[in-house]
Amino acid sequence: MCLILGYFAKNKFFMIHNLLQLFGVTEDKLKELTTISLAEGGDYSDLFFEHTLVDELILRDGEVNGAGSHIDYGMGIRVLAGDRTGYAYTEITSMKEMINAAKSASIIAKDCKKLEPAVNVTPLEYKNHYPIMVPWEESSITSRSIYIKELNDRIFSLDSRVNKVLGKLTISLTEILFYNSEGILCADERPMATLSVTVIMQQGSRIENGSSSRSYRMGAEFLTHQLIDEIAKEVVQNTSILFDAEIPQGGEMPVVMGAGGSGILLHEAIGHSFEADFNRQNISIFSEKFGKKICSEEISVVDDGTITSNRGAVNFDDEGVPGQKTYMVTEGYLTSYLHDRISARFYNTASTGNGRRESFRFMPIPRMRATYMLSGKSKESDIIASVKKGIYVDTFSNGQVQIGAGDFTFYVKSGNLIENGRLTKPIKDINIIGNGPMALADIIAVADNSSIDNGAWICGKEQYCPVSCGMPSVLISKLIIGGVQQ
Repeated sequence: MCLILGYFAKNKFFMIHNLLQLFGVTEDKLKELTTISLAEGGDYSDLFFEHTLVDELILRDGEVNGAGSHIDYGMGIRVLAGDRTGYAYTEITSMKEMINAAKSASIIAKDCKKLEPAVNVTPLEYKNHYPIMVPWEESSITSRSIYIKELNDRIFSLDSRVNKVLGKLTISLTEILFYNSEGILCADERPMATLSVTVIMQQGSRIENGSSSRSYRMGAEFLTHQLIDEIAKEVVQNTSILFDAEIPQGGEMPVVMGAGGSGILLHEAIGHSFEADFNRQNISIFSEKFGKKICSEEISVVDDGTITSNRGAVNFDDEGVPGQKTYMVTEGYLTSYLHDRISARFYNTASTGNGRRESFRFMPIPRMRATYMLSGKSKESDIIASVKKGIYVDTFSNGQVQIGAGDFTFYVKSGNLIENGRLTKPIKDINIIGNGPMALADIIAVADNSSIDNGAWICGKEQYCPVSCGMPSVLISKLIIGGVQQ
């Protein structure tokens, strides 16, 4: 173990060295840029350098017949002066252009107070949450194509009703160099591998479709025959059941959320309300509820940036704060908001490592990572057995959420009726309507089966960021189901 840690520490040193060369800067140049950025006044500044390489392979009509590749490159400079923020970026990392960006950010955040940046450079200490076993550069286009073609063939072999398969493999490697006026210097290589597939099936004149995906921060070890088989079975099963599904009668009724993917409701309808910028601005319904009981003591909700190879994992966030695990709700009590540096300063607390951004073109804001509810003590079978009439849902699609109030509408792709404590008819194409904080308070049973959904989830709060979500099966005493009118 010590040898592994020592190797990683050495790798971090070489990573910093290599990225300094990649972006054409030195430690002295980084110091100069922070000095210029604070010239008009300010109490903090940071530099965010990014190089992202993305490769895509696309399968249509049984063949891998599409491919693409692109590079994103540039850097951003941020200056904080009290409540004011100045930000500027450039896609050219010459000193001339970076100095211009530094001056622009400085002018925007102009303040009478001026802070001198740190003299010494301190490398950031952090744990590596996404070790790469096989670098993608050791994997050829041909070898990657074999797996996508295998996915296509496996899906067709599982059900004669399969009519069309659309597949996509996207891999990326984002190299980050970060430096701030406190003298903190760090570098990171952030891999991402995503395999997604859409299936169209036909039975007589009826056509149904379904999708499935997996996404991890991994190297070429991501592609395995086991992964292919898992995705193929999942997408065929979830699509084929729709031929027997019906739209149920609507109304207010108990709802059992299945484990895993139901966590998207936790993310959207509840998780955003814990982000500190919404609370600092008194937008969130939880703004005045810190430290108070907001739901059953059986409920604990976590936002975690430390899950190995998880899509939402961060070695450090986009403000140079190490990834960590944050308990937002602990046994029913609101115990933490999700902070970036700005909100942490406002609340006089430490950042939770949630300062994230889409790219160097954007300022960081509080964003979730992997958000999930911890397991409870009940069995899912007992929860279902307790419901006389309700629905069970486990596959969500899109939805709409009002961040402040927490009102939501989510489209449910599939699920089941619950009748007299048993799962009966499959259902589809319904809307679940409710309020996030109220739904959280109305959870009356939590199962012992919490799991993370490792699909290709993307959060679109002002900017796009990769996230993941999860939860155990839970029973919500009442939600409005938009189905067939009685």
